[in-house]
Amino acid sequence: VQLVESGGGSAQAGGSMRLSCAASGFTFSDHAMSWIRQAPGKELEWISAIYSGGSTAYLKSVKGRFTISRDNAKNMLYLQLNSLKTEDTAMYYCTKGTSVSAFRPTWGQGTQVTVS
Repeated sequence: VQLVESGGGSAQAGGSMRLSCAASGFTFSDHAMSWIRQAPGKELEWISAIYSGGSTAYLKSVKGRFTISRDNAKNMLYLQLNSLKTEDTAMYYCTKGTSVSAFRPTWGQGTQVTVS
């Protein structure tokens, strides 16, 4: 499994950002995928999932601001972040599965989002 996250950076509060995750090494279309994040000094936090059929789920604090999507033809996972808040500052990772416990640090390096 290889997951390559990109698209992070710095933004002002209220701004937007789009994260991407390129997946390889497994049959992407067969798996639910999630975005998780880790803020400085805090534990990993699940924020959103998208199932193979396209249904989605969100952490309450990001619902209505973040949108998860996938392109099975390109083996790509996306996360659109709108109305960013300073508390969204974290390292963002994509992962197979629908929980933090499914995450393996060896799969990808993450992408940093910093909101000021």
